[in-house]
Amino acid sequence: MTRLRFYLCAVLAALCVVASSIWIRSLLSSLPPYDRLEEYTPSLTSRVFDAHGELVAELSIERRALLTLAEIPVDLQNAVIATEDSRFFQHCGISPRSMLRAAVRNFLARRVVEGGSTLTQQLTKLIFLTPEKKLIRKIKEMVLAVQMERNLSKEEIFQLYLNQIYFGHRAYGVQAAAHIYFAKNVKDLTLAECALLGGLVKYPGGYSPFRHPDAAASRRKLVLGRMLEEGFIRRAEMEAALQEPLPVERPAMTGVQAPYFVEYIRRRLEPKYGYDTFWRGGLNIHTTLDLRMQKAAEAEAEKAAAEFDREARAEWQKQLDEDIEAGIEPPSVSTTPPSNVQAVFLILDVRSGAIRAVVGGRGDQFNRAVQAQRQPGSTFKPFVWAAALGSGMTGMTLVEDAPLAYYYDGRDWRLLEGATDQYAITLATAPFAGSDEFKVWVPTNFDDKFMGVITLRKALALSRNMVSVRLTEHVGPPRVVELAHKAGVRSRLAPVLSLGLGTSVVSPLELANAFETFANGGIHVQPYTVERVEDANGRTLQQHLPKEEEAVSPEIAYLITHLMKVAVESGTGRRAAVLKRPLAGKTGTSNDNRDMWFVGYTPDLVAVAWMGYDDFSPIAKRHQASSSIVPWWTAIMGQVLKDYPPRDFPKPEGISFHQVDTETGMLALPTCPKRALQAFLKGTEPQDYCNHDHTQPLKLQAAFGAPGDMGGTFFEAEAGEGAAPAPAAGADGLPALPSDDELDSLLQPAEE
Repeated sequence: MTRLRFYLCAVLAALCVVASSIWIRSLLSSLPPYDRLEEYTPSLTSRVFDAHGELVAELSIERRALLTLAEIPVDLQNAVIATEDSRFFQHCGISPRSMLRAAVRNFLARRVVEGGSTLTQQLTKLIFLTPEKKLIRKIKEMVLAVQMERNLSKEEIFQLYLNQIYFGHRAYGVQAAAHIYFAKNVKDLTLAECALLGGLVKYPGGYSPFRHPDAAASRRKLVLGRMLEEGFIRRAEMEAALQEPLPVERPAMTGVQAPYFVEYIRRRLEPKYGYDTFWRGGLNIHTTLDLRMQKAAEAEAEKAAAEFDREARAEWQKQLDEDIEAGIEPPSVSTTPPSNVQAVFLILDVRSGAIRAVVGGRGDQFNRAVQAQRQPGSTFKPFVWAAALGSGMTGMTLVEDAPLAYYYDGRDWRLLEGATDQYAITLATAPFAGSDEFKVWVPTNFDDKFMGVITLRKALALSRNMVSVRLTEHVGPPRVVELAHKAGVRSRLAPVLSLGLGTSVVSPLELANAFETFANGGIHVQPYTVERVEDANGRTLQQHLPKEEEAVSPEIAYLITHLMKVAVESGTGRRAAVLKRPLAGKTGTSNDNRDMWFVGYTPDLVAVAWMGYDDFSPIAKRHQASSSIVPWWTAIMGQVLKDYPPRDFPKPEGISFHQVDTETGMLALPTCPKRALQAFLKGTEPQDYCNHDHTQPLKLQAAFGAPGDMGGTFFEAEAGEGAAPAPAAGADGLPALPSDDELDSLLQPAEE
């Protein structure tokens, strides 16, 4: 019987040993491979910086940074050690004494009031394990902690811990916590702030000073007391730290400034580097943004748009009240108040193409500066004038601002011959009214007036539509399209006569980029936003490489700039002249007053402003770009240009200046009432002095290129075949018929 018991006990012991071996083997095999630690990279915060190194935005799933121990204050290190694991530098990864003490206290309290995990155990749980509260997980944690202690130094473990631990409010690691709670870099923390962060580790949600200030104050006092007990601080230091106030409100964080710019960056870089690298890789993205310019643009654009909304709603309410009082049903205005107007502002560096500021709208993520396609209106006219200058005309070439009418006979567009005044046009177009086969286009000026014979200089300054149509007809729409595309417009442009009135849609960015080519002496540079991207270790992943190409000759670029300077000095952009510096620009208002623009530039910066409704609702006609856009463009640029000394546009060698009579375009005499210094391409200067009787109106006396009785140069569009809108070439190289959309665009009302 005794022997039987012995054998039975031996068998049971053997079974226990085997079962234990199998369980231990199963446990060890279920442990995550320790090699993962060598490949472990914590989720880091990617940061966006402006051109001066100022932080613009932090992009992350978890706010985190990776620091060395030398970059972390000793007080913060000591606060964590004193509170979480005072024997960290003595134990082997686990602390039996701490676990026994915690077990006793938890048993007496009949709930979990203390944990016995060392810092190493906490780190292994964060890196390798799930937060489940099971005995098997605790055993795995202990095994991995011992293994970690055998492979890493205490300093390496502590560094990983401080960069990994969670402090609440999406802050992982000490650097993110310093930003979240104090809006500081971790190296600038005081003793009291270090103690507060050290106390958060145990229970971030319960000790948050923003949510539970009393509990946070008690916890900070406990941490300071533990630091005193461990000899890390003196009592006087503890007493001084206890007097510091707690951060009871979350400080104003940098957050995401320039949201439209940052989103534009994300759309370009996230597909390139992938989601994980962009959001968790700790990229340092150095951009072209200038936060000073950006803040000025945002403030003034919002101020102008808000004021516009107030006026628009007041006008709507007044009209609605009048209709109701008069018994008009339905009212002449919608019973729904106008929506918020959208405002866009964009600044580019002339030489490099760097985007310095982007305001993409109001209240959403749709970036109208880049994504919206709108009619540019008269801001497109400089491309027509540039093509005309390239064909041999000058700023003093005379052209007629007089009525025109065209009809489409099913095969081609033709000029209505003899329709030289509004009465004649009305008679000539009457037979085509309501016809499906014959369409009629009758362009007009924004003010429905005509100035007769004027110079190209004056026509651009005053934005005369009829002159734009005549010039487009003379040089040919395809030539204007080609020049605009070379300058920087990327959108498709319909090669029709209304092109010069801005009926083809473009984005604000490409329009600004095309004007930048004029400002840059005819050299086109691609706009860009990223100077360089670095990984978390400072290794450069990409860097901007400038690329330039001549799109327009330096002389033509200078001449068109010279003409647009007149538009600012005495034309539709004259409200910008208060900046008192060399400045060129052009206003624009599109069909039915749906879009208002101003594009202006100095030798250093080009800026575009746009205002309109997302649903393409028309703006009241009393609002024009010259009065509604130019003022807030000027307010922004007045702040932006403070750091740029006034300087004029550099003059190419092939340019000469002559004093001319601004009415006839001839060389001026002392008796001429209106004189100006005008730029010319050498060889195209006027040769004759003005002999015109300025009490009499000018008349065109010869076609372009032939001298008239006064010795000047005149231009008059020829009538007949080919004098109508030139459609795009078809696949066979012959002109293709306009599409229905192009025909419809031709029939739209003219713009400013």
